Amino acid sequence: MMATTHALAGLLLSVPVALVAPEFAVVAAVAGFAGGVFPDLDMPGEHRRTLHFPVYYTLAAAAVGVAALLLPSVWTVGAALFLAAAAAHSLTDALGGDLELRPWEQRGDRAVYSHYHRQWWRPRRWVRYDGAPEDAIATVGLGLLVLLAYDGVFDAIVAGTVAVGLVYAVLRRRIVDWGEHAVDALPDEAVDRMPDSLIEDLR
Repeated sequence: MMATTHALAGLLLSVPVALVAPEFAVVAAVAGFAGGVFPDLDMPGEHRRTLHFPVYYTLAAAAVGVAALLLPSVWTVGAALFLAAAAAHSLTDALGGDLELRPWEQRGDRAVYSHYHRQWWRPRRWVRYDGAPEDAIATVGLGLLVLLAYDGVFDAIVAGTVAVGLVYAVLRRRIVDWGEHAVDALPDEAVDRMPDSLIEDLR
């Protein structure tokens, strides 16, 4: 799924906190949004493995969530929401497509790596690939739910996130072609200096 979908899902996770403990609403929202994006920062490394921990994030979120209930503070609530959103991101990646350059061709069998199980989880393809039409619909739907739940407090953030997601979804398949052409046009010296994880599939 797109980072925008994960970010808005993380933001939506903060809604119960805003309802029960409004004094922590802002930190919960920021932490949820950030936690939803965080796992995808591993793209320069081994994507869906380096920062994706579907089991460990879940366990950590449960433990810190108990701490937040017993000792609520900006730090415990923020950490609990961050970890919960990161866990949701890592878990739901298994519902999407594989890691192939063109996941719509459905040739791969790696969705997200479970460090606990020491193996890749296979893609379920409920969302066929990041940027698929159903992914764009999920981004829009989550954005609308956040807007309704927060009564317009995060209008600009949600609108910007949805807009980025929709543009990416429209251009998703073309981006691969553009990337391949860009790498082909670069001099060999420039390509050799780039991380292999960024360009190995585009060569």
